[in-house]
Amino acid sequence: MPLPKIALGVAAVIYAVGLAGTSAMAQTGDLMLYTSQPDKKAAQTVAAFQEVYPDVNVTIFRSGTVEVMAKIAAELAGGGSPADVLLIADAANMESLKAGGNLYAYSDFDTSGFREGVIDDGKTYFGTKLITTGIAYNTNASERPTSWAELMGDKYKGQIAMPSPLYSGAAALMLSTIVARDDLGWKFYETLAKNEAVAVRGNGAVLKSVAGGEKSYGIIVDFMALNEKKKGAPIDFVFPKEGVPAVTEPVAILSSTGNLEAAKAFVDFLLSDKGQELAVAQGFIPAKEGMKNPDWLPEGTPIKLMPIDTNAVLTNGASDKERFAETFGG
Repeated sequence: MPLPKIALGVAAVIYAVGLAGTSAMAQTGDLMLYTSQPDKKAAQTVAAFQEVYPDVNVTIFRSGTVEVMAKIAAELAGGGSPADVLLIADAANMESLKAGGNLYAYSDFDTSGFREGVIDDGKTYFGTKLITTGIAYNTNASERPTSWAELMGDKYKGQIAMPSPLYSGAAALMLSTIVARDDLGWKFYETLAKNEAVAVRGNGAVLKSVAGGEKSYGIIVDFMALNEKKKGAPIDFVFPKEGVPAVTEPVAILSSTGNLEAAKAFVDFLLSDKGQELAVAQGFIPAKEGMKNPDWLPEGTPIKLMPIDTNAVLTNGASDKERFAETFGG
């Protein structure tokens, strides 16, 4: 005998409440996070997540991206990793895990409102912020470059410092991105080498060189130069008109996770407005459009992102570094 419409309606409500309760209950238990975030920022991230999801107990393994990836590789080779979610610096390493079938495709995640290129087309990893690389200059310098191409001019000879991609992950990403372009390519780096640009160990050394006046120009990540400007140093920063490469600090769920609902909740949080506000508070450009900028970046600053073929970066990264070392003599 068919149930009356009222009974059906009550049953539907009970069913819906049951689903909601199941979902809420599922966002409990243990969650293992592997991350390359610095200790302080990793602790802030987890604390902010647990304010929203207090019943999820998060354990952190934190180290540099290289060590995190080596740990996961060893664990996967041994039969499985205890990691549920991964939050690391660059997308190329995520591509390697994706290629091995080790990332969960969060196919029903709504990607609307995010900057183009920050989220994997297959929704296996999601950029959480932008750390772009552009051009810094000492404000006492005679030239104000607006493009990458300008740095190849003779007037910049002997005046450029840059981080070596052999030591800097952001510089390695930039290298593989630039050399793949028809308008810049290897000519960019070969010309810089010919014009006596120096490759130093990292962005910090570039900052010191440019702010201190040893070099007039530097290739450097955005927040380091602009935070130094905010402190009153004689330095400024340009987002070149060809575009900027960006490290996106992606988050991903391991396909072997033992707590899928909590892992989804972690991704949801980082990409929510609250999570994006945390990224801004930590000093980064948000991955989501329409959010407030960090205090070092004026509102309305145009930022054009360079398209990055992460598969090409993964495939060619090692050979690109070898050629860079040969070009710059070591």
